[in-house]
Amino acid sequence: SMDNFNSTRGKGQIRKSGSVTIPVYFHVVNKGAGVANGDVTMKMIRDQVDVLNAAYAGATGPGAANTPFRFVLSGIDRTTNAAWFEAGPGTEAEREMKTALHIGGADVLNFYTNNAGGFLLGWATFPFWFAADPAMDGVVCLFSSLPGGTEVPYNEGDTGTHEVGHWLGLFHTFQGGCAANYNDFVADTPAERKPAFGCPTGRDTCPKPGIDPIENFMDYSDDPCMFRFTGGQSARMEALSLQYRGL
Repeated sequence: SMDNFNSTRGKGQIRKSGSVTIPVYFHVVNKGAGVANGDVTMKMIRDQVDVLNAAYAGATGPGAANTPFRFVLSGIDRTTNAAWFEAGPGTEAEREMKTALHIGGADVLNFYTNNAGGFLLGWATFPFWFAADPAMDGVVCLFSSLPGGTEVPYNEGDTGTHEVGHWLGLFHTFQGGCAANYNDFVADTPAERKPAFGCPTGRDTCPKPGIDPIENFMDYSDDPCMFRFTGGQSARMEALSLQYRGL
């Protein structure tokens, strides 16, 4: 049963699966009415939260680890602002947008949707950045990457899953490439030389043991190819979010 499933723990995981609830506030930034202008629907937002919950419950595919985290939709605001709609990371527009819209403290997920700078799928802040710049905390995702969006093959909501992984402390699986002493600081994600695109099954780019973790949410594979966090990733997210977010 789901109750039994939720009481299990991943390797290195301290707290029960589903025991940490994260409130999510969506900030929908658009350039006008209609989904094509970034004004995503309630269904897209609810479906995005469902995608997060499935991913962090380990319900998405073979070998997927559960995590302590679950997400609850706590609020939505909508803003029409052409400059904020085009805001990219590190821009003055990003700072204005977030300063105006950000809600809560380190333990609240601020989820912005906009045009992601016009060329990105999204970006995120890490837990250990919070103290220095609290207003910037959160994730930003391309509006058309939400479930039901038009950004094929990145339209099943896994950009959100990936960016929230960063927000909880994960690096990319390809971080550090084939470096001998470190990559993403997670032992059970095999090293890979560079990001995977598409779904290159069986790819093995590093001499260390293990084929590339192309099905991992922290790679750059197509959404249909991504379905896994590992036990090590769960433990890292738990440790860093507890230390820096009080989650």
